[in-house]
Parts: sequence; C-alpha cells; structure tokens
Amino acid sequence: MSGLPSVVSVRESGTGTPLVLLHAFPLNASMWSTQLDALPGLSGDEVRVLAPDQRGFGGTELGPDEPSLDLVADDLALLLDAAGIERAVVGGLSMGGYVALAFARRHPHRLAGLLLANTRATADADAARANRERIAAAVTARNSVRLLLDEDVAAGQLGPDSGHLLERVREMVAAAPPASVAWAQRAMAARPDSLDVLAGLRVPVSVVTGAQDALVPAEEADAMLRARPDAELTVVPGVGHLTALEAPGAFDAAVRRLLARVAAG
Repeated sequence: MSGLPSVVSVRESGTGTPLVLLHAFPLNASMWSTQLDALPGLSGDEVRVLAPDQRGFGGTELGPDEPSLDLVADDLALLLDAAGIERAVVGGLSMGGYVALAFARRHPHRLAGLLLANTRATADADAARANRERIAAAVTARNSVRLLLDEDVAAGQLGPDSGHLLERVREMVAAAPPASVAWAQRAMAARPDSLDVLAGLRVPVSVVTGAQDALVPAEEADAMLRARPDAELTVVPGVGHLTALEAPGAFDAAVRRLLARVAAG
C-alpha cells in the first residue's frame, strides 16, 4: 500500500455518519458542492461529508506511482485514518464508482454502506480499453487535454435538458492535467470485474442511474442488481451521466435512504 500523495485536497462539511463522495472522470471534488451543502442538514449534524480530489485532480498531486485504482482506494483508507474514521459509507459516481468498488475489495471492513452511481462493476471491453489508451497517448503526446474538449466530453456526460451545466462541466474538464487524465484512463482500463466483490459485501448497497445516461447503459445497473438483489435502484428520469449535478434532489434522496438503511443495521 503506497503512501498518500504529498498534497491531498479534501472538501468536508457536517458531523455525524461519515460519507465519502468520489468524483467522476475527469472532474474534481467541486462537483459535490451541492451535496456538501445539503446532506449535513439544517443542523449540520446529520452527515459528515468528505469529498476528496482523487490523485492528480483538483488540489491533489498525482504522485510517482504507476496507474492503479487500487492505489486510489488505498489513498481513501489512509485518508480515513487521518480523519479518525474507522468505517464510512462510500459513494462513487462513474470513475468514483470504480474506486469505491476497489475500496470494497481491498478494505471491506472499512465500508459501512456503498452507493454506486452511473457506473459499472464489469471490466472494460477491449474496445473501451483501446479507446482509453488512445486518449491517454494523445493527451500525453500533446501535453494538453484539448482532445477532451474537442470531443465534447462534457456534453456527452450530460442529459439533453442539462445544458445549463455545460460550461461548469467544461471548466472542470479543462482544469484536468494531461498527465492525470492519462494516468486515470490507464488505471480504469486495468481494473478487474468487480461483480463478485459486490455480491460478497455484507453492507447496504444503492445503485443510482440516469434514464438518459449515454455512457453507462441500463444493462450495467441490471448486472449489479443481479449480483446484489437487495440493492436499492434509483433511476432518475430526464438526466444523463452526472446525476448528482443534474438532479441533486433525487440523488441526495437516494443517499439519505442508504444512510437510513445503514443506521437501521
């Protein structure tokens, strides 16, 4: 288990049940601003929300390690140690979901509940891995993330009625360092199938998806539900890949239902 990068950025609010939110690729923890404000509740003591920037994104350094989502999962375990947290509910969206599943594999005793949003538990198909390498090689060669902007990654992540968020998402994409984009793409390409991990967990699980998600088809949610028939499924109508940004009310309601299940034991 590698050490944390020398500079780590974490946004935190509230007290109460620890909840870690892991951001999508190639965004950063600022995507959770609504959740950081709303989930602790009016009194601020309902939930302790921690939203870290993952390796290389936002204010967290990439570090020298070879690409691996296991390292990002270990970063989270060390972060919990530093925060004095033994167990947490972990929620991840898209790439964040991959990290959450890696955390569940490597540190299951630290997990109190799991929320998987707009993500998949299966490994990449060959075509997806090849596309990740294409992007990684291109941004490295050019030392620029212009490719992501030219291919309009931001628009592809949003549903048809979420145009008001386009500039905000584009700004997060543009802020991602090329080396971090390449590292994350290669780390995601190397991840294993995690359906067995999901099936073996003994904590409450929630699955959230957007009805208009063009990046993760509904069959992926179906596969997770077959692995975990007791998981709660929330399909948010009219939104795409970034449910937490596009429909924060529905997303936060799903989080609160999961937290209630965790509290009920």
